[in-house]
Amino acid sequence: MGGNELTDRAAQLIEKPGPLTIVQAGDPVLRQQTASYDGQLDDGMLQQLIAKMRETMEQIHGAVGLAAPQVGLPLRLAVLATPAGLSGRLIERGQQPVPFTVLINSSYEGVGRARAASFEGCLSVSGWQAVVARPDRIRVTREDETGRRLVEEYEGLGARIVQHETDHLDGVLYLDHAEVRSLSTTEQAVMRWGATGLADAAKELGFSLP
Repeated sequence: MGGNELTDRAAQLIEKPGPLTIVQAGDPVLRQQTASYDGQLDDGMLQQLIAKMRETMEQIHGAVGLAAPQVGLPLRLAVLATPAGLSGRLIERGQQPVPFTVLINSSYEGVGRARAASFEGCLSVSGWQAVVARPDRIRVTREDETGRRLVEEYEGLGARIVQHETDHLDGVLYLDHAEVRSLSTTEQAVMRWGATGLADAAKELGFSLP
């Protein structure tokens, strides 16, 4: 998609009333390498697009991130945040909530050798979850909505969300990293394995944990 096409598509998204439609697995846009953001949108349009993506994410129960390809725009842009209702539970587990964050032209690398496994879901793979093992600590290079270049470290859930959303920008779905035997409906993942834990899920479904 060229610069003019990106601009036109972004304008369509901004002008659409209500939350944006989430593209589902099978749509080629989810498998494309996205275009780096280099000013294809003027500052006002970029801010409006970010606001529209944030509005969409916050209206979906349990959503913690949304990448531009998921709304049909192959641009290296994503937004993320942990919902306010999740903050207390994260703090109890010794993790920090993630404030609203914009990822522009983001990339990441693992820090250390520790890996953590967890069920992941995706708005673009509606109704399913699977276990994914990822680096538990990462170093992220990104730009924010003002154009500042930042290098930061994330760990725990924050690291997982950043990896998941940045993967979208490279045409990668969480299923590409998943333990296939762990694939469960969201209902099963929450009601069965959320109650008994990953170790039981691994034993009963027949997959390995790091």
